[in-house]
Amino acid sequence: MRSKVTIVGAGNVGATTAQRIFDRGYADVVLVDIVEGLPQGKALDMLESGPVLGTDASVIGTNGYEETEGSDIVVVTSGIPRRPGMSRDDLLLTNMKIVTSVVEETVKRSPNCILLIVTNPLDAMAQRAFQVSGFPKSRVFGMAGILDTARFRTFLARELDVSVEAVSAFVLGGHGDTMVPIVGGTTVGGVPVSRLLSKQRLDEILQRTRDGGAEIIGLLKTGSAYYAPSASIAQMVEAVLLDTKQILPCTAYLEGEYGLDGIYVGVPVKLGAGGIEEVIEFELTAEEAAALKQSAAAVEELVEVMKTSE
Repeated sequence: MRSKVTIVGAGNVGATTAQRIFDRGYADVVLVDIVEGLPQGKALDMLESGPVLGTDASVIGTNGYEETEGSDIVVVTSGIPRRPGMSRDDLLLTNMKIVTSVVEETVKRSPNCILLIVTNPLDAMAQRAFQVSGFPKSRVFGMAGILDTARFRTFLARELDVSVEAVSAFVLGGHGDTMVPIVGGTTVGGVPVSRLLSKQRLDEILQRTRDGGAEIIGLLKTGSAYYAPSASIAQMVEAVLLDTKQILPCTAYLEGEYGLDGIYVGVPVKLGAGGIEEVIEFELTAEEAAALKQSAAAVEELVEVMKTSE
């Protein structure tokens, strides 16, 4: 029996995620959106690719939540997107209301599911989903660090003309301007990256990583990134459904780890069938630890704004 994955939001991120999961064939997919006909049309188009891909998985589109009942994973991508000149934080209160509604509707029908939050500002939305769902922290987490790390690895691989597989790196912290690339632990073929690039060039790549989403928005003009985000989501879904125990940077609720408590922020975790099975604590430099605390403080500010708006 295949697993069941619900994706709420049939925009570019949600629909591309649905396609990636359907293509793999190990889960049936439900695509939910409020726009009449949109999820149904996209789902039917995907379903008709099954014979070409050799998958018998199911994918259906719906404007309601009844079809989501019994989901193993619920991926929340719904919300208003970033536009040129907007920060992720500009989206806060509108997307808070959307995420609240989505979580209430989905957990009512799938009380044993895992919630994977993608809506921006991501760390604050994960905190909101955790609060609304009443789920244990292991079953509510967000996609951020995988995407940020993928961008960092891409830029380093291009700069050094090596395979992306040769680049080992982690980007921690909030998904935004305060993200924290762990330079001290970044290696290329086992060689510390600081021995391969000048500090100035490395700093430029770090800044491009932080601006990665904004760079794409500036180029597209009318949308934001979705190919790399959807690949990152699919990797997380696979880690849970196939119980791979991968160590991946995800937005997780911390209770003392890294000196942080009661807040969602990006850290390395072990992902498996139970969701987040362990938070992995890296040894950080004093500068990295301070940057991570600063990043968490930025998330806390958003959480406080949400509290006062209720």
